Amino acid sequence: MKERVLSGMQASGLLHIGNLIGALRNWVLIQDKFDCFFFIADWHALTTNYAHPEMIKKSSDDLILNFLSAGLDPKKCVIFQQSKVLQHAELHLLLSMITPLGWLERVPTYKEKKLELEDRDLNNYGFLGYPVLMSADILLYRAASVPVGIDQAPHLEITREIARRFNHLYNTNTLVEPEALLTEFPKVIGVDGRKMSKTYDNALYLSDTPKVIENKIKTMKTDPARQRRTDKGDPRLSPVFELHKIFSSVEEREFVTNGCKTAEIGCLDCKKILIKNIVDVLTPIWERREHFKSQGILGDILKEGNDRAGKAAEETMELIRADMKLI
Repeated sequence: MKERVLSGMQASGLLHIGNLIGALRNWVLIQDKFDCFFFIADWHALTTNYAHPEMIKKSSDDLILNFLSAGLDPKKCVIFQQSKVLQHAELHLLLSMITPLGWLERVPTYKEKKLELEDRDLNNYGFLGYPVLMSADILLYRAASVPVGIDQAPHLEITREIARRFNHLYNTNTLVEPEALLTEFPKVIGVDGRKMSKTYDNALYLSDTPKVIENKIKTMKTDPARQRRTDKGDPRLSPVFELHKIFSSVEEREFVTNGCKTAEIGCLDCKKILIKNIVDVLTPIWERREHFKSQGILGDILKEGNDRAGKAAEETMELIRADMKLI
């Protein structure tokens, strides 16, 4: 049997090219190699967006559309929605009973997220306890591996600790301690030079039109030394070049670098190359989006995935209830 892998994305906004390059592309590559479960984390979205739950439905619809448009095949992997598999909530409740508060308070992203989202009141259990829900998501499917970047690997450790504690308390080996499936997640820069993020509103979205992509890139800052077309510059001082590193060929990057340093090309010439390359990457995704939207089959795909996920989840819960003498 293939090794099982699980990963998900929060339904907290539209997907952008950072999500595509950082995760979704990799999911497409591994769906042939592993027994993959990919889910829409709509309950997770409530941990920071509980005041605006109405946006989660729209984000969930956009997620499955982009999953399919990027190349995930429901015949090769299980695509499902977290809230439609109620065993996630049951296991989250049970694991919350055995998870020490100190473990949650030391999770690296806890304080980071609170600082990043200063406009929201995050003094609630849902936000503090989201690692328990994350652990339930993973452990419920007894996933052997979870795709993460090397900088995210420590976040998986609490899941391993919770699994270890459960197995020790109830003298079992039911819960699998997942390993990190390390993948290269390049940092994708947003149009303002910071990391691309829905929170910063600096993203190039998969649902943007070619014109919107073009306009966003044209507004990006370049080397401030280039006040005039004839001024020489350094492309390393521009976030535009960071995107060139991902979307442009070696030859194109050399052309842009030499042209910028010698003032043989202007900043708009540099951006036009990037615009073309990003549009070329997104065009087949846009075409598949329109195809899936017109077919009206998203609900059927999700229902089938929910059923398959529910069956796998219930198999695990039967073992867990027996371990805890709840049946």
